Amino acid sequence: MIAITEDRRMLGYGSLGAYPDIIHFVTTRRGGCSEGAYASFNCSPFSGDREEHVRSNQDSLCESLLQRPLELVIPHQVHGVRCLVVDETYLQAAPAQKQEWLEGTDALLTAEPGYCLCISTADCVPVLLYDKRLQAIAAVHAGWRGTVEGIVERTMQCMRTVFGTKGEDVIACIGPGISLQAFEVGGEVYEAFLRKGYDMAQIACWNEETEKHHLDLWEANRRQLLDFGVPAAQIETAGICTYTNQEQFFSARRLGIHSGRILSGIMIIRK
Repeated sequence: MIAITEDRRMLGYGSLGAYPDIIHFVTTRRGGCSEGAYASFNCSPFSGDREEHVRSNQDSLCESLLQRPLELVIPHQVHGVRCLVVDETYLQAAPAQKQEWLEGTDALLTAEPGYCLCISTADCVPVLLYDKRLQAIAAVHAGWRGTVEGIVERTMQCMRTVFGTKGEDVIACIGPGISLQAFEVGGEVYEAFLRKGYDMAQIACWNEETEKHHLDLWEANRRQLLDFGVPAAQIETAGICTYTNQEQFFSARRLGIHSGRILSGIMIIRK
């Protein structure tokens, strides 16, 4: 990954960084004011952190970007597959209505400049999408439940319906999350993927020592992108395991549920 800020508290992707019409970022644990399991750069309002710390961290994040967002659009994720289009209807709605729509949403998409679509993760996989032809973007939260139900594919289908997106025009980035080696799962999770038709030889392995399955969420989501027609050369995978790099990235398996979150964001620049 590339550095978005000099101190590397915010990272990014080389493939998305090549396009001047968008801004994107992935936060780390460094450079904020949160404390304890939220230390220190937690920007998620849904993890139990102190509100004033979250606001301060978000303000610091916005100030670090080349253009300050009109709004950080951050959904309250539930490991589902609901997609929300951030369009004129959303933008003109009252704050309470916006919050209602953001509740239970795990993917955001828009073609509106200035609105930063954000996803919170801490072992789950963040996916950022950019339609370079139509100037449309999406941010996706892909935990194992969302992945098994095809949330990336559903988001791409929604982009096709709303904007006319074609896979060949998409730049896709799969961010820091738990790796195959670290993601031990029970038989019920393995069977859930098997029932959905996933090629388990490609996305899972068996650990002889622990007699447990391991699952590759990065590859499972990459294959959804490939199936939609995104060229392999246009898919960038960070390859960073949050579980084994817990000092730099938040990991819920390491720190517990009541801990900070990585914020991944993408925004179309206002002209």
